[in-house]
Amino acid sequence: MTLNSAIFRGPVIHERLRPKRHRLRYDVFTLLIDLDELPDLDRMGPLFGYNRRALLSFYDRDHGPATGAALRPWVEDRLREAGLEPDGGAIRLLCYPRILGYVFNPLSVYFCYRRDGALHAILYEVCNTYDERHVYVIEAAGDDRAVIRQRCHKKLYVSPFMEMATTYHFRIVPPADRLNIAIRQEDADGLLFAAAFRGSRTSLTQRALAGCLVTFPFLTMKVIGAIHWEALLLWAKGLRVFPHTPAARPVDSSVGQTDSI
Repeated sequence: MTLNSAIFRGPVIHERLRPKRHRLRYDVFTLLIDLDELPDLDRMGPLFGYNRRALLSFYDRDHGPATGAALRPWVEDRLREAGLEPDGGAIRLLCYPRILGYVFNPLSVYFCYRRDGALHAILYEVCNTYDERHVYVIEAAGDDRAVIRQRCHKKLYVSPFMEMATTYHFRIVPPADRLNIAIRQEDADGLLFAAAFRGSRTSLTQRALAGCLVTFPFLTMKVIGAIHWEALLLWAKGLRVFPHTPAARPVDSSVGQTDSI
């Protein structure tokens, strides 16, 4: 059986430009999961489990409303709230899996397609370390350009060293043989922070998953560890700390826009 789900491997790069420069680079792997293929992935072999324990696993409760409810209806409801009527096309989620039962996804990206294969919308699900998440819903309008540019205003407190009054600018090369996600965060003075992931596609097989486990056995623990380690380094550099303002709701969403150029 040919799967739309896949593995993407490559570097994650973060760079802060002001008031002190700070840069990090980590090699990672992510899964692109076609939500309709989850039952098939669960039966693929012993390494991967859907809503059950396995060395690598995916749980519905790690995303969306965090209740364990099926994700497709939740995503489609977010599209409707944004005035985008789904037609049953594929929804593919780029995220880290659980490894040895643990995961933290700072950013998960839903690529929502129409039945004719055109990209309909992209949802950016941002999570912070306070168990809060916000989903930015942005129409792609069947955009067939090689690079899609979108933007939205920041709504969720993420880093203690970033103020809220900023805008995210996304530059996306949708998943094919390669996948590029670049994010520029700007404030009133211009570019403040940039992040990128550049991944190469590998078929999602038991052998490929085993290779990822051997190469990145503690990836998801490394993600949360790196968040706190890099925060310590920024604090040591004397960056201002912005206090956490609790979100009105643990899970919320808002609508952004696609740029014409």
